[in-house]
Amino acid sequence: MSNRKGFTLIELLIVVVIIGILAAIAIPKFAATKDKAKLASIKSDLRNIETAEEAFYSDQLPPVYGDLGQLSTANLFEPSAGNTGTVVPSPTGYTATLTNATIGSGFNTCTVTVGGGGVTDGVITCS
Repeated sequence: MSNRKGFTLIELLIVVVIIGILAAIAIPKFAATKDKAKLASIKSDLRNIETAEEAFYSDQLPPVYGDLGQLSTANLFEPSAGNTGTVVPSPTGYTATLTNATIGSGFNTCTVTVGGGGVTDGVITCS
């Protein structure tokens, strides 16, 4: 009897199938994690807009809120990569909306309104 060492073809195929099953489970979870991170960047940018608006408001005479272009010109805010949106100022506040079109599932747009005086004043809502 000769002493052979190594794996049989069946053993190797079983290992490949197990790795395939694990990959099939892990890849969708990873994609969902990327979408959550992109949504978090939208929310973070909206919080940064709130801070930038207060800085812009305090620098202006007479005090006014600015739109996205004015905040950018004043070097107060630039959106994160992939995030686009608008800021609509009013005499008493503003509404900021940001979207990330690369989010595959779930919410991809969030909005914050400041100066409305209601329950949702300053609360970020996503849809």
